[in-house]
Amino acid sequence: MSHIPVLIEEVLEFLNPARGGIYVDCTFGAGGYSKRILETGADKLIAIDRDANVLPTAEKFREEYGSKFEFHNIANDKIGLALEKLQGTIDGIVYDIGVSSMQIDTPERGFSFQVDGPLDMRMDQRDTISAYDVVNTYTQGELARIIYEYGDEQRSRSIAKEIVDARGEKPIETTLKLVRIIQKAVGYYRDDINPATRTFQAIRIEVNKELDQLKTSLYAAKSLLKVGGRLVVVSFHSGEDKIVKSLFNEWCGKKVNTNKYLPDPNLHPAPPQFKFLQKGIVIAEDNEIKTNPRARSARLRAIEKLI
Repeated sequence: MSHIPVLIEEVLEFLNPARGGIYVDCTFGAGGYSKRILETGADKLIAIDRDANVLPTAEKFREEYGSKFEFHNIANDKIGLALEKLQGTIDGIVYDIGVSSMQIDTPERGFSFQVDGPLDMRMDQRDTISAYDVVNTYTQGELARIIYEYGDEQRSRSIAKEIVDARGEKPIETTLKLVRIIQKAVGYYRDDINPATRTFQAIRIEVNKELDQLKTSLYAAKSLLKVGGRLVVVSFHSGEDKIVKSLFNEWCGKKVNTNKYLPDPNLHPAPPQFKFLQKGIVIAEDNEIKTNPRARSARLRAIEKLI
């Protein structure tokens, strides 16, 4: 299945690369966003991806776009260091967070619960911790926690117990073996979602430390943008969106006082550093979801730098 960039028209609307300038695609993948940004009028596109398997695609972009395209094979939380000389000059930065269709469609990467493959799930093959290590060495309590927190899985304790019981007999080495263990613990489909979906998502996020990296990367992006620069994030998981929403609210001067015994932060607010480009989130239209089911859970948030 070819990669279809999610909410691409909305991303382009908020980034507005037609005005020219320098843009950063923090999740290059198959290059869907990067290609459209370059075609729409950007002077330069800097692509970031931790997965070395995208290097052939990046090389094709170099051949086609020359000096207008630049690629860095790093995790996106390293953009502050990699692009330090460009601090305060970037016109727009976009993120499409999560696993790419290329990774899912490669069985030996171990991301998919629909085909058999080794328990890997590393976006960067240079990393030392894989899904195998998480599944076979984490304690039952640790497994239950990450499956609940990162997968929104209500049956996390049952799944964790089933995993620990199964690995006590023999290490769990393949994706379909893990799927069968999860199905035994859960026992049914909910909302037409495969019962392994949430657990696989949780393990992938843990293996790649995605939430920690996202927060670090967004802080770096904040400094890289020039005044008038725009930051656009497409997320697919509630934990990701919670981080994005919280930081965007803070940077745009919208603070929520959750403790009635503390002073209201809105009484003496600091000048906002950004402004919202839309109210709330942007979601995919029905026609996009029909052609690209991945868009169903997509949430887009966008802000513009003021100072």
